[in-house]
Amino acid sequence: MTLPQAKFSVGQIITHRIFEYRGVIVDVDSHFLGTKDWYRNATHSKPPKDRPWYHVLMDGDDVKTYVAERNLEPDTLGTPIRHHDIGKFFTSFGEDGRYVLKSKNN
Repeated sequence: MTLPQAKFSVGQIITHRIFEYRGVIVDVDSHFLGTKDWYRNATHSKPPKDRPWYHVLMDGDDVKTYVAERNLEPDTLGTPIRHHDIGKFFTSFGEDGRYVLKSKNN
C-alpha cells in the first residue's frame, strides 16, 4: 500500500477553507487516526480518511484542531500566529514565513 503524500508540512501556516481560521501545523498523519465516534460527531463534510490529516494550533485561540487535508489551503498573510503552545513545538518564526521546529534535543 502506498501512503498518500502530504501537501503541507510541520511549521507551515495554513488557512481552513470552511471556517477561515489560520493556524500552524504541528504534526501530520498519513491518514485519519481518530476514533469513529469523533469522526461521526466532529466532521460535517465527512472528508476522506485515507488522505493526510493535520494537527493544527489555531491562531488567537488556545485550541489544537485535527483537520483533513482537503479543508486546508496555504496561508497568504505570511505573519506569525498567536498561540500559547508555539514554544512547545518551535524555536522561532523564519523569514520564509514558516516556523522552525525544535530539535529533539531541546
